[in-house]
Amino acid sequence: MSSARPHIRRTPAAGRSARLVLTGPAALLCAALTACSGASADVAVTPGGETKAPDTGISVNLRGEAAAPGEPVKVTLAHGKLASVSVTADEGDALAGRISADGRTWTSARVAAPGTAYTVEATDADGGSDRAAFTTAEAEKVNKLTLAPGKDTTVGIAQPLSVVFDHPVKNKAAVEKALRVSTSNDTEGSWGWLRDYSGRDRVDWRPEEYWKPGTKVTLDAELNGIDTGADGGWFVRDYLTTFTVGAAQVVEVDLDRHRLALRRDGRQVLDVPMSAGTPGGEKASWRGTAVLMSKEGTINMRSETVGLGDAYDKMVDYSMQLTWSGMYAHAAPWNVGHFGRANRSSGCVGMSDADAAALYGQVRVGDPFEITGADAKGTVAEGNGYGAWNVSWADWQAKSALK
Repeated sequence: MSSARPHIRRTPAAGRSARLVLTGPAALLCAALTACSGASADVAVTPGGETKAPDTGISVNLRGEAAAPGEPVKVTLAHGKLASVSVTADEGDALAGRISADGRTWTSARVAAPGTAYTVEATDADGGSDRAAFTTAEAEKVNKLTLAPGKDTTVGIAQPLSVVFDHPVKNKAAVEKALRVSTSNDTEGSWGWLRDYSGRDRVDWRPEEYWKPGTKVTLDAELNGIDTGADGGWFVRDYLTTFTVGAAQVVEVDLDRHRLALRRDGRQVLDVPMSAGTPGGEKASWRGTAVLMSKEGTINMRSETVGLGDAYDKMVDYSMQLTWSGMYAHAAPWNVGHFGRANRSSGCVGMSDADAAALYGQVRVGDPFEITGADAKGTVAEGNGYGAWNVSWADWQAKSALK
């Protein structure tokens, strides 16, 4: 905090005189609160015969050059009522706040962030004013996150908001409170905490049912100053992302019939033969709802990356990723003899070049692939890509840290 004596100005009422006095250490912000016109029970007399109002300062709960971050800023008035308070960070951002009903205390709506210098300015109802400063301690460890989907993108109706954290999150409720979702049509949804396939903490937000086409979604993550807990560190910035939901497209994969169909707004626009994963072992495909994570074009697929030894190493066209564990939909011309007849792939949904190109050209990230049939090794897990749709709505809501 600045050690300079605060400048306090006040226009006294007619016929009265005012004495403005600094009380306590330099951490007190002082303002005129009591006008004195002679000694009384409310007035102290100095040895020199001067009068002063006792305990007439404005105090701030955070002070010095290494104040503890993560706390709201509180400005308290000893007597009288506050008229206005501003708390501004060194980069110019101001903390919003409210004055209490009795006018004595102002409290910021957000906490003080680590490693930030703040300036406090306050006025009282009688026109007294003052300013002071403090700086919060630097964060010993910083937590960061990765957001999906990307900003200003258009996605399919099954795309959740997904937040993956660099470090563990112990204080899940505090973090979740700072993640504000708004939509153009008041869609209701819930956050659910889970373990990402990478092993990191993750929280996703999904509606009860697929998004309505055209919905505009905004995530305002006011995380600056939030402590994520032991081993996690502090957030030192906010995050903002927006996206729009596109057409209602669903890809239906029938493992038993060996067919794949694309429906748009309930109307079938594509129906092609395919061959999925070989049943009875690790090469089988997953069932349930998998969400298209990315369209990757031509990529090199190697079996050892998904725990299948040296079974294959080849360039694959029209690759559409469905899970982190390596299930894709893609062109598989080497498997043409099994399309529409049997599931004989290493776990992916394979089609002819022409059919894969037709599907690739129409689907978008966030479209659901609804996979049904007996020839599967289990259901897509919630953290293996975007498997939240395989969890009942009640169970998903129970995964919120605020329930």
